[in-house]
Amino acid sequence: MKHYLLLLLLVTTCQTGLTQGLVYRPVNPSFGGDTFNYNWLMSSAQAQDKTKDPDAAKLSSAANQDPLADFTNSLNRQLLNSISQRLLKDQFGEEGIKEGTYQFGGFVVDVSPGSNGLIVRITDGKGGETSITVPYY
Repeated sequence: MKHYLLLLLLVTTCQTGLTQGLVYRPVNPSFGGDTFNYNWLMSSAQAQDKTKDPDAAKLSSAANQDPLADFTNSLNRQLLNSISQRLLKDQFGEEGIKEGTYQFGGFVVDVSPGSNGLIVRITDGKGGETSITVPYY
């Protein structure tokens, strides 16, 4: 009887000594894991990604555009800027934009004061409208 009791005591102490509590700790920061794992998880996912973005070719070709085409675009922007400045100076004079309603071809420009600044409302003949607020100085 003593041997059985000693054996039972020995088996019970060995069992409790080998067990441990299991704790779940998520790795992904989206599910409560450590935020320092984010960069590692992202770089690992990108390294395994086999699909290609169809827009990436368009973006890279736009970045590697011809210098002559860049020069042409820049020149066009400068010419349009010069024309628009001359048009504004001729239409509004040296004092700048004043309150009122103006018409440029099919566009109607309404200039009125607002709480945050001067409100310029541009309406085209097709029903489209754009509103620009120029802050007071």
